[in-house]
Amino acid sequence: MERIRIGIIGAGRIGRLHAENLTYHIPEATVVAIADVAPQAAEECAHDLEIPRAFEGPTPIFEDRNVEAVLICSSTDTHASLIEQAAEAGKHIFCEKPIALDLEAIDRALEAVKKAEVLLQVGFNRRFDPNFRRAQELVTQGAIGKPHVLRITSRDPEPPPLDYIKVSGGIFLDMTIHDFDMARFMMGDEVEEVYAVGAVLVDSRIGELGDIDTAAVTLRFRGGAMGMIDNSRRAVYGYDQRLEVFGEKGSVVVQNPKPDTAVISDEQGDHTSPLMHFFVERYTDSYVAEIKSFIECIRTGKEPPVSGLDGKIPVVMGYAAKRSYEEHRPVRLTEIDPGLAL
Repeated sequence: MERIRIGIIGAGRIGRLHAENLTYHIPEATVVAIADVAPQAAEECAHDLEIPRAFEGPTPIFEDRNVEAVLICSSTDTHASLIEQAAEAGKHIFCEKPIALDLEAIDRALEAVKKAEVLLQVGFNRRFDPNFRRAQELVTQGAIGKPHVLRITSRDPEPPPLDYIKVSGGIFLDMTIHDFDMARFMMGDEVEEVYAVGAVLVDSRIGELGDIDTAAVTLRFRGGAMGMIDNSRRAVYGYDQRLEVFGEKGSVVVQNPKPDTAVISDEQGDHTSPLMHFFVERYTDSYVAEIKSFIECIRTGKEPPVSGLDGKIPVVMGYAAKRSYEEHRPVRLTEIDPGLAL
């Protein structure tokens, strides 16, 4: 079986992670080129992983007819433009979230994908976590009956660098966006309205940049169910990612996985290993699974499980949450994008 030939745009942390996974864990595909605005980063990645070619810009990848698909792992402000270029070049596209912070740019990118009739998958990797996926399957199968309440806890072990926060779009578009996607995925329903509150409780410098570091968001779904999300930029005990779906017949809960299940008991009590401290460790399997899914879609022609629209709606939710926080009121998603009423 011939391998799918992949070009990667962006050789930073996430681009290199995908390159390593493709090289070591996904035999159905092969990375034939990698590009980065910092040529040394692309060259080092190519050298370490035996990728044949490294470039300073993406143009050679788009021009290479042998490249069947691209992974866009560059900075957020480049995503939409690169999607358009890749679509025009006839390449299938995997793009890290978010597609863009500008909704009109997202719409242009999605229109280019539709016109070119190529596949687009957006990188909401948590959908592919085996624990979250199992919970979603149980909810979909009716194991807990009609869902009534969703609770998501998502807390980072420490804030990102301040230089990153400056360009992140704010906590709702950077951090909570994953939880917005997980809410839609887990409940199988669309969110109509959000209400958000927040504060600066972790680092005053984050507030000075116009952002917050602690947030709580209430969701109201079309079907009547409710959701609650709590976020913090700093959980001193590790990377905290949990959820519960409560329904008419019961509930399903996903707790934090740990490196091991050993428990030490002594005169001071019971002790276990601490939580994982980094998202790459916590979601190792999901990053492999999402790219495997993308490759399988290319092979079979199936629509990707995380579509362009799936990439857009959490951005709309992020802006609704931001407006809600600023205006101290519930905000309907149609206030941000009237087209979602269709």
